[in-house]
Amino acid sequence: MELTDLQRKFVLHWGEMGSMWGVNRTVSQIHALLFVHGKPLHAEELSETLNVARSNVSNSLKELQAWNLVRVTHMLGDRRDYFETSVDVWELFRTVVRERKEREFDPTTRMLREIVAHPDFAREPADAQDRIRATMELMAKLGAWADEMLRLSPSTLDKVLSLGASVQRFVRGDAAAAPAATRKRSEDDHLQGGLPMI
Repeated sequence: MELTDLQRKFVLHWGEMGSMWGVNRTVSQIHALLFVHGKPLHAEELSETLNVARSNVSNSLKELQAWNLVRVTHMLGDRRDYFETSVDVWELFRTVVRERKEREFDPTTRMLREIVAHPDFAREPADAQDRIRATMELMAKLGAWADEMLRLSPSTLDKVLSLGASVQRFVRGDAAAAPAATRKRSEDDHLQGGLPMI
């Protein structure tokens, strides 16, 4: 399979970003290729297109399946396994957040709770106890927030993220940075004695 220059640039960049996020470069490139191509591909096509060893492709596909980012599908009359990923960026975002939360975030939160619940915790210096408790509370709040965000539909999540910038400007009191329509609405609300609409 021949990639266009822009597809090649996308796949290569995704591989570089994957490395920065602690993900194997080939794993990231395979995912990027499946995403940008938008159709199922078999392992030989992936290997030839990316010019990587078949064994590397096989191991990378197993890792992507373990992350629930790639699924196996089949074609009529073809006994080979084909692989596809979601082409919905919101579904991919939710999958990555959910998987990373379960693998990295949740175990840390559980460990902090175990430390605080341990009988020896009371013998730790007071300032160390405060820092550990504060970390645990922050992790719990972030975990609860992530769980709520994962329950939202993609369209609602999109609205929440878009609204975030407006809320940040409002909280900072940065009326000058707000769009003109928002500033006008805020001024009108202020004159009427109401709260600004966000």
